Amino acid sequence: MSARILWLLSTCCFVSMASMRVCDSLLPALQLQFGATMGHAALAISAFALAYGLMQLVFGPLGDRFGKIRVIAWATLTCTLGNLGASLSAHMGHLVAARVLSGAAAAGIVPLTMAWIGDTVPYERRQEILARLLGATVFGMIAGQWLGALLADAAGWRASFACLAATCLVASVLVMREVGASDFGDEMPACRFAHRALEVLTIPWARTVLLVTFIEGSLAFSALSFIPSYLHGTFDIPMSKAGGIVALYGVGGLTYSRCARALVRRLGEANLARLGGACLAASYGGLGSFDGWWLTLPCCFMAGFGFYALHNTLQTHATQMAPTMRGTAVSLFSCFVFFGQSLGVACAAWFIDRFSAPPVFLCCALGLLAVGITFSLLISRKTAQLATT
Repeated sequence: MSARILWLLSTCCFVSMASMRVCDSLLPALQLQFGATMGHAALAISAFALAYGLMQLVFGPLGDRFGKIRVIAWATLTCTLGNLGASLSAHMGHLVAARVLSGAAAAGIVPLTMAWIGDTVPYERRQEILARLLGATVFGMIAGQWLGALLADAAGWRASFACLAATCLVASVLVMREVGASDFGDEMPACRFAHRALEVLTIPWARTVLLVTFIEGSLAFSALSFIPSYLHGTFDIPMSKAGGIVALYGVGGLTYSRCARALVRRLGEANLARLGGACLAASYGGLGSFDGWWLTLPCCFMAGFGFYALHNTLQTHATQMAPTMRGTAVSLFSCFVFFGQSLGVACAAWFIDRFSAPPVFLCCALGLLAVGITFSLLISRKTAQLATT
């Protein structure tokens, strides 16, 4: 595994995550600009997530067939066009269309990077390397939520998308320069993805991981997407400040990535999943209950730490669901994450338009606690079964 290629791919993952999360802190500005409701403005988030999930059906086999690094480079270049289109949007329909393009392109970056790590890193070191990749995605999240809000306050929301477009362009060019003649996958045509996906789905543990992943994505991201708008509207603080508070979610994730190796060795995967669920429950429960904005600071930090503790465990199992079809398996994993996110954001936006955000946070808290406990029990049972065979 080349450290330089890993760094460049991590840069692509950075801009992918920044593109994904940039709209979280821009929802009030988009509502004002286009005269939209919260639910309508939130289409900029759910449309990205839906396109991201659907395109896993394409990028998985493309990565297996044409080479993961090559496909990542072209996907990042296409993400440039999506962000540029968003910055030039004349109405909400244009913005949603541009976000669909960004989401469709970004779908070929993080999952294929995970699959590339799965191909090149031994299993015993894989969670450690995935945690390092996690650091890049977390910085991308922070950049999208906080720096995006700062740019929007200073120069307007269009500047946030323009900056992302420029960064995507530079990253794609640098990765293209690293693509070698040997970066080709197998000879299986992309049209056989459905057959390969069905093969993955015949594996009981793969179905379990994917179902848990879908539920986790629907609960975790539906809560996260509306935290900046909730802080802005409830506590009357600027969006740049609200974005900064929510950026602590990313700091919590980054803290986890730096502690991951020690935590995995000390706690094991089952206890790590349980810890993640407990942290998420405490943090979202606090967000739905506290009256002061300053109390949301530790909640956002703990939510990030807890989410990545749980999600990184799921990621590790996703890379091992079907080792001979890893690109397809990891693409299915991401597909289920973002189908869940799209559904969760749409349902949460509908509820918030009609009622309020705190019940959404409380519902997600209880659901994520159940997810963490359930998955930890499933891991323990699987480990016990393997030990007896």
